[in-house]
Amino acid sequence: MPDTKISTKEAIMLIISIVIAHTIVTLPVTLLKNSKSGILVNIVYVSILALLFAFILFKLFKKFQGQDIIDISDYLGGPFLKNIVGIIFIIYFISSSGILLRNFAEGLKVIYFPNTNILYIILSFIITICITNSLSFRSNIKVISIILPFVIVSIFFLFIGNLPSFSFERIFPILGEGVFNTFVVGIGNIIAFSGISCLYIIPPLLKKPEDFKKIALTGIGISALYLLLCVSTLLFMFSFFLKVDEILPLYTAASYIEYGTFFQRLDSIFLLIWMLEICCYLTITSKFSSIIFKKMANLKYQKPLTFIFPLLIFSVALLPKTVAISKLLGNTLYRFISLTVVFGLGLLILIFANAKKYREEKR
Repeated sequence: MPDTKISTKEAIMLIISIVIAHTIVTLPVTLLKNSKSGILVNIVYVSILALLFAFILFKLFKKFQGQDIIDISDYLGGPFLKNIVGIIFIIYFISSSGILLRNFAEGLKVIYFPNTNILYIILSFIITICITNSLSFRSNIKVISIILPFVIVSIFFLFIGNLPSFSFERIFPILGEGVFNTFVVGIGNIIAFSGISCLYIIPPLLKKPEDFKKIALTGIGISALYLLLCVSTLLFMFSFFLKVDEILPLYTAASYIEYGTFFQRLDSIFLLIWMLEICCYLTITSKFSSIIFKKMANLKYQKPLTFIFPLLIFSVALLPKTVAISKLLGNTLYRFISLTVVFGLGLLILIFANAKKYREEKR
């Protein structure tokens, strides 16, 4: 449908939006705890790996232009494999979205709504997603295209505004706890580039499928620069977060910025922009889940699914009984499921599908 087609620029923004959403919540703390002062070297290292991974995906998708991972799974193993892969990707999008929403809502509760039940904070986001899902996909993309530049500028401003508070000696030792920890154990930090998950779904949605390579490499490249700004800000300001709220660490950094008497408490503006970004992220993941389910069930329209996936995200967000459990799930479950689904399952499906295509062409 023409309504669902997105431009090259908009596709790049989808990738960046997913990366940004996770850095707003707990991801920077996870990365810093894994690599300590070696985080800057590690980010450069995993960025190169992510770019290489994106290039490999481009090569593997080349024989299946205009098809997504669900179509390719159907080609490889028929409806059975298509449904299995579809369910796994839906679980990935819904679980990661639900846990991220819960952690962000916990941060909002601590900062602004200490006496409000967490259920109502989460519900306000779910209602927003339901409303946006009822609109056209093009409308959602246009909103994301408007909000995302403000989010990126806010992080750049966060870095510049906190320069007087930086202690640059915190970069030493430059390899953190050693070469092995930075380059071997630190490979797991590639989860920061979870926006790669978009690449498995967007090929049929592109106006110019031939721009897939440009989308993949540009999206990952900009995300790498963004991540470098985030972790640099936190590394140079705090001593490995021993004294920082781990739920919304970037908010803590924003609270240090002051420009004279008039421009104070700019952190509120940052938080408002980030709330809009979280809504954009949740809209993307619920929309992708709808697209996958529509293909699995051979539905003609997505409208009946408008409320189903936001409600599933709502259910997942309410599962953790305490803040500690939600933070643990955000650090461990998200890491495991991202490595398994985004950097494991999707790649294997593409490799085997290309092998099958090669055998057919050889015959």
